[in-house]
Amino acid sequence: MTTKKIKVLCVDDSALIRSLMTEIINSQADMAVVATASDPLVARDLVKQHNPDVMTLDVEMPRMDGLEFLEKLMRLRPMPVVMVSSLTERGSEAALRALELGAIDFVTKPRLGIRDGLLAYTDLIVGKIRIAAAARILPVKRAANGSGLSVIADAPMLRSPLLSTEKLIIIGASTGGTEAIRELLQPLPPDSPGILIAQHMPAGFTNSFAQRLNGLCRVAVTEAVHGERILPGHAYIAPGGFHLSLTRSGANYVVQVDQEPPVNRHRPSIDVLFDSAAKHAGKNAIGVILTGMGRDGAEGLLRMHQAGAFTLAQDEPSCVVFGMPREAIALGAASEVVPLAEMSQRVIAHLRSLGERTTRV
Repeated sequence: MTTKKIKVLCVDDSALIRSLMTEIINSQADMAVVATASDPLVARDLVKQHNPDVMTLDVEMPRMDGLEFLEKLMRLRPMPVVMVSSLTERGSEAALRALELGAIDFVTKPRLGIRDGLLAYTDLIVGKIRIAAAARILPVKRAANGSGLSVIADAPMLRSPLLSTEKLIIIGASTGGTEAIRELLQPLPPDSPGILIAQHMPAGFTNSFAQRLNGLCRVAVTEAVHGERILPGHAYIAPGGFHLSLTRSGANYVVQVDQEPPVNRHRPSIDVLFDSAAKHAGKNAIGVILTGMGRDGAEGLLRMHQAGAFTLAQDEPSCVVFGMPREAIALGAASEVVPLAEMSQRVIAHLRSLGERTTRV
């Protein structure tokens, strides 16, 4: 039996990058470049001609910026897109904006030795293309001002110091996770329990991600720093290339950041974070596993569940990729399976029920 190949359109103003991407993609048995384009205006016609399964798209290009083209594409002809971005401050911000606009993922261009560097990225690039080809294209939720951000009602304050200081919210996500995390965090009140987040993301991008969320959320969002105390109303994101875990110092929860070997091929690994929460927070934790490929976090969520934590898994229709939540659900690790749009409300409702229980006692 012959397997249908993934048809890829590569859009980049660099002839060298187009040539290398073609070489990399055509070396795989399950995918092929059907066309290349030097700018979005050429790409627009090629999309109609070849009907590709996946597009790789540069950010900075002549005649039309890659982000402007992506926004038009996702409105008129939604399709899986993998952004190709330079590892710069502007590049990281642009990559995050692209994910907000509906891109599935991004890959960074190597700074030095473009040819050898990009060829060394073969597994990463083709892996992201495979994930994109299988991903669900979700509609971009637009605010009335056209910003592309969904308008979400803010949850009222918890007004329970014990809930804020004793409980923790622990989140893991991968492909599609940047927008899922934003949608989960935005409604949370500023007196929410401390939040720890492991999102599969390369070094150089997590600081921009944290800054972006910090400007959108009522909780303070920062990149995690080793040894800092975990405070209510604060969310801490694992730095790219580092594991994030939870530990204790006396009565306080404390952040631990390290570069121990990858787990499940990831660093940060969601299992590392979830395992630490199971050990040090137990029933005081709420575990949430969101969209992503693979099974990282599934067994860790099970261990949190077994330690008494309330655990949630994102449901299939709202996932870009239903890999990690599916594995967690199959293990019996999820107390509940919840649509993303209802996730923050469910977390708050659970916290409120704990507060009412404490008040009655």
